Amino acid sequence: MSTTDGEMLLDVVDRLFTDLTEDGAMRRARAGEWLGEAWSAVEEMGLPLALVPEEKGGFGIAASDALAIVRLTGRHALPLPLAETMLANHLLAEAGLPLAQGPASIAVAAGAPVPWGRFVRTLVRETSGGGVERVDSWTVTREGRNLANMPRDAVAFATDGSAATHGGLPVLAAGAAIRALQIAGAMERVVELTATHVSERQQFGRPISKFQVVQHEIAKLASEAAAASAAADMAAEGFLRGAAGGLAIAAARVRSGEAVGIGTSVAQQMHGAIGFTEEHRLHWYTTSLWSWRDEFGTHSHWAQKLGAAALAAGGAQFWQFVTEAA
Repeated sequence: MSTTDGEMLLDVVDRLFTDLTEDGAMRRARAGEWLGEAWSAVEEMGLPLALVPEEKGGFGIAASDALAIVRLTGRHALPLPLAETMLANHLLAEAGLPLAQGPASIAVAAGAPVPWGRFVRTLVRETSGGGVERVDSWTVTREGRNLANMPRDAVAFATDGSAATHGGLPVLAAGAAIRALQIAGAMERVVELTATHVSERQQFGRPISKFQVVQHEIAKLASEAAAASAAADMAAEGFLRGAAGGLAIAAARVRSGEAVGIGTSVAQQMHGAIGFTEEHRLHWYTTSLWSWRDEFGTHSHWAQKLGAAALAAGGAQFWQFVTEAA
């Protein structure tokens, strides 16, 4: 697919996600409703297969464009397991296992909440030997939600599924890369929402965006969004490098986690109390960001992993470690 074709696809997807995340749909999703028509719309476009090579059943878009679609799911806080299904199908294709039929998700560890567990039809989990297993039967033992009110369910597996080696990124690292991309997309939208708010909000007869202290805070927010964007680019490169990209993804997740903490604090301060209300878009984005920051490995998990690798490299090899991780 040419660069122009890729840009056209992303534009179409962006418009689709805008339609699917209108206020009514978001409220229904946050109340626990499965948006079946919305899922049918993304499925009809072939988006669940976007990260699968054409020769393995995908529809032939560049992997970089597919990862840009993941980023758009974050920009729109899409209340569907599209990113998870794209990743699941990517892992299944790498392992030579049948692709998922319908929505899918990832189970990263025993006892860890599974995104959308009650609604998906296929789960992918990592085997003890580092392979990938496709599971089509499980029991939801407890329905839960993350901070954004999206399903995060405890599941029990009655039987093992079909397993195969895949030789790529560990499932946890692959999921971490996906979340870094979604964080970057959501941070972009948080900047836009905040800039619009301070331009419209009047205080002492003028927009609060005219006050120097507000301008300083908006600049801080924009810089954190830019850092999250650069981290997402690094995570995408690490994802495409496969097994060799783990350290790049760890570094990306550490920096994107920092950006979430600082950026959401600034955005909420600039909005005042209104940003905390459930009906406000900022609330939807910040709760999604706080949730994604701790999924597929917490911020501290990736910081410890990166620190351990730096110590193992030693002083003599530290520069090589830094440049290879990047």
